[in-house]
Amino acid sequence: MLETVRNAFKIKDIRNRIIFTFLMLIVIRIGSQLPIPGVDGKVFSEWFKNQTADGLSFFDAVTGGSFLNMSVFALNITPYITSSIIMQLLTIAIPKLEEMQRDGEEGRKKIVEITRYLTIALGLIESIAMAIGFYRSGYLTDKSPLTIIMIVTSLTAGSAVLMWIGERITEKGVGNGISIVLVINIISRMPEDLLSLWNQFISGKSIPQGTVAALVIIAIIVAMVLFVVLLQGAERRIPVQYSKKIQGRKQVGGQQTNIPLKVNTGGVVPVIFAQSLMQTPVIIASILGKGQGTGFWSKVLKGLSQSNWCDPDNMIYSIGLVVYIILIIAFAYFYTQITFNPLEVANNMKRSGGFIPGIRPGKPTSDYLNQILNYVVFIGAVALAFVAFVPIFFNGVFGANVSFGGTSIIIIVGVVIETVKQIESQMLVRYYKGFLND
Repeated sequence: MLETVRNAFKIKDIRNRIIFTFLMLIVIRIGSQLPIPGVDGKVFSEWFKNQTADGLSFFDAVTGGSFLNMSVFALNITPYITSSIIMQLLTIAIPKLEEMQRDGEEGRKKIVEITRYLTIALGLIESIAMAIGFYRSGYLTDKSPLTIIMIVTSLTAGSAVLMWIGERITEKGVGNGISIVLVINIISRMPEDLLSLWNQFISGKSIPQGTVAALVIIAIIVAMVLFVVLLQGAERRIPVQYSKKIQGRKQVGGQQTNIPLKVNTGGVVPVIFAQSLMQTPVIIASILGKGQGTGFWSKVLKGLSQSNWCDPDNMIYSIGLVVYIILIIAFAYFYTQITFNPLEVANNMKRSGGFIPGIRPGKPTSDYLNQILNYVVFIGAVALAFVAFVPIFFNGVFGANVSFGGTSIIIIVGVVIETVKQIESQMLVRYYKGFLND
């Protein structure tokens, strides 16, 4: 990886792309510190510190502290991520969008344009909801209509600017713009989390105890990263043979290739779906000041909160963890079904004269692919659930409360690997261009 980056700086065009990306990331971090006019930041910070909703902590992590600071980038790119997921689902449900997606580059441009408008609409809705919440909770320095309009405009514009920066990084930078924006936000919170672990498990302890604690923490983090790297790269390759064809006096075709089925086909999406579904009721109850009693619904909300899972003194709440793992596996299957169509793949192979050795073309091929896919997805979903479970376990048993967890590690590792691959492909293109020009 370091060799790739070092070689990339030797090529002027790629070096300029890396520098442009770095400058855009600086702009993002500066914007994350600019407070919204009209919001009493101190009062909001005090309220946030008293909350136990895990969804709020994760939301603050993916916004790079912008939410806690209540900066102009407080919404960050979450409206864009949400709108992208909605568009993926609508593409399956609405034939017009599905046809648009198959139209090639022009169709994809139209879908991107619709996604932008949807992002602005979601950002506006979320901004209005937050402004109303601030007004009712007394977080505003001035409750005039102009202040509320200014807050809504600032939050919506901040989300739109980040979307624009992400697209510029994709176009003029190293690629994966939106993902890089998300990763830099998560990474920006890690020093604070590591300092928290230091103060909790190492500082003030004897040298042997502190050393053992430090080694255990490092070993767990390294093992998690290595496991995620293996999970992201693991795939099941299904061999495909193409029959030979006669063209004139020559035989063409006959090559052998494969269909790579990634073990983690859904990436981090199943975890985000499951986490959102579990934490949304907790966040809403927290904002409304509900769920603090001892009644039935209060216990249900506590069971949905990750901070209560794996607690040795209240194991009953770990039922929520079981539900969480089931949701991750279910969403892994669901997301794979909408992104990979075995019947379509089988039909395309049949039209191209391809077949899987030992399997008849058409429906038998589709059934075979579906069977293999179910096994692969199950293994990937269980591995994904394990990655999400480990930080929750250490949080519940040892109280290691940090904002980054399995979800953050999957996002970081996935984006870093993909970005390095894009830089390598750009270097390869420059190499072939130079070779042809010679």
